[in-house]
Amino acid sequence: MKVRNLLGERLRHVSDESQIESQILMTKGGYMKPVASGIYSLMPPAQRISKKLQAIVREEMDAIDGQEVLFPVVMPASLWQSSGRYTSIGSEMVRFEDRGGNKMVLGMTHEEAAVHLADHTAKSYTQYPFMIYQLQTKFRDEPRARGGLIRVREFIMKDAYSFHTSQEDLEAYYRRAYDAYVRIFRRAGAKNVIAVKSDSGMMGGSISHEFMLLSDVGEDTLVLCPDCGYSANMEVAECITKNAESAPAALEKVATPHAGTIEEVCAFLGKKPEETAKAVVYAYNDTDKYVVVFVRGDTEVNETKLRNLLGKEIHPATAIDEASGIVPGFIGGAGLTDGVDVVIDRSLEGLHDLVTGANEEGYHYVGFDFARDYRKPFAYADVAKAREGGICPVCGKPHLNIRKGIEVGNIFQLGDKYTRAMGMTYLDADNTEKYPIMGCYGIGIGRLMASICQESRDEYGPIWPISIAPWQVEVCNLRVTDDKVRSRAEALVSALESAGIEVLYDDREIRPGPMFADADLFGVPVRAVVSQKTEERSVIEVSTRDKSLKTEFPADRAADEIISLVKKMLGECGR
Repeated sequence: MKVRNLLGERLRHVSDESQIESQILMTKGGYMKPVASGIYSLMPPAQRISKKLQAIVREEMDAIDGQEVLFPVVMPASLWQSSGRYTSIGSEMVRFEDRGGNKMVLGMTHEEAAVHLADHTAKSYTQYPFMIYQLQTKFRDEPRARGGLIRVREFIMKDAYSFHTSQEDLEAYYRRAYDAYVRIFRRAGAKNVIAVKSDSGMMGGSISHEFMLLSDVGEDTLVLCPDCGYSANMEVAECITKNAESAPAALEKVATPHAGTIEEVCAFLGKKPEETAKAVVYAYNDTDKYVVVFVRGDTEVNETKLRNLLGKEIHPATAIDEASGIVPGFIGGAGLTDGVDVVIDRSLEGLHDLVTGANEEGYHYVGFDFARDYRKPFAYADVAKAREGGICPVCGKPHLNIRKGIEVGNIFQLGDKYTRAMGMTYLDADNTEKYPIMGCYGIGIGRLMASICQESRDEYGPIWPISIAPWQVEVCNLRVTDDKVRSRAEALVSALESAGIEVLYDDREIRPGPMFADADLFGVPVRAVVSQKTEERSVIEVSTRDKSLKTEFPADRAADEIISLVKKMLGECGR
């Protein structure tokens, strides 16, 4: 491929320098063109990378006995109504009517389509287990599209669905899928991907893992233990606090005028935040009934854990009805009406001398003990966020790290959530009908591409791993008007292409500076430079994009040396 014929333009500047680095570099390099918010056309370099990622994914899915299928993008609403998700999913899913007035949806995920395909097809236990997968365009009307291809509305995704007759069989296959994901990310050249326990969210199911590429621009917060390897998404990470010994104290109501925040109360009473009970008010989405959550004053509420505990959708309460007995800034465990639900975090367990609101304007209690003074039955719950330096729930060491990550893949054990809801059964060996249990496994192709760019780059452009690079070698001809130089460069290109090497050839009549700047934006792993000076010495300059190699090869051996270098680099990434 000649650069002069390549569709797209390399830019020196982008209009919005506040974008994340991968978005800036992929825009400058002519990888993508925005069509609408979160919707992009892929230019040839990005499409070549996407195809290579898809090939790696296909090979690894086939290696664990996957069978490739293709589900429709448009589905009847009845499929989603049968699973219950037509109403439970919000505006992220696009709903519309066809010309016949039939309700339809755009696929944002394909559990329902997978069950529909397998239903009445896998009728006997003898046909189990099996896994089907696809690479398909999906649409999710994401309200916060950002980061170029990292968070989009339209995207290509590999999603796979396995069907089993026992939990043990699902768990065994789940392990195979987990290992396949490890291989996929290694082969793709993603260096800092870890698996973390996660919340199943709208997918449902009991066990799930997310594969996270560690990055400061990630939207997910991860909780990691460097001592034992514990890892979890903040949404599900256990929060363990160790409370200092405290003796029971007399309960006393004290005036705290103009002190309505933890900081103000602590300053007024000479207390530490960990000696207080913080109250946070939420409301159920469906009823607007209040939920008051008490946590230790130096911790924060984890809304995902709270939502899972309550089994309902919630939102922070803004306007508080006075009839509830809730007094903002002075909320406590005494005086709340029966119409208010209360959750007490286990970070408060064992504390006998707490500061908490008195549910009266300008007053707090000191000496409060939930076990003694909260007059209703309750059980401590884990609804607080894990913290930097917190206690690891596995090894018990107070060394937790909080990091950011980009989700590049996920796997779920779904159980029979979908097959039961949609009435899919098979005939078991004992001649009874049973519901298959499922696993599902997803990887976003465009997001993985952009995440690798975010991870492997310098200030000049991407540094693509050779396994997914748009081309393997770029040949730069610095003197195209010189017959000898041109002949040498074209002979090198021909020899490399004859050996199956993917070559990008730049023979434009431009200065070396702009040519090398474009080459950096292409991020091709190996660069060969042919110039008047190299021709005079009968050598070819060869370097790698990651700057690990810069050398000269004799011109008559350069092609063989470059071929060997490419093969070595491919071998190092598992090709």
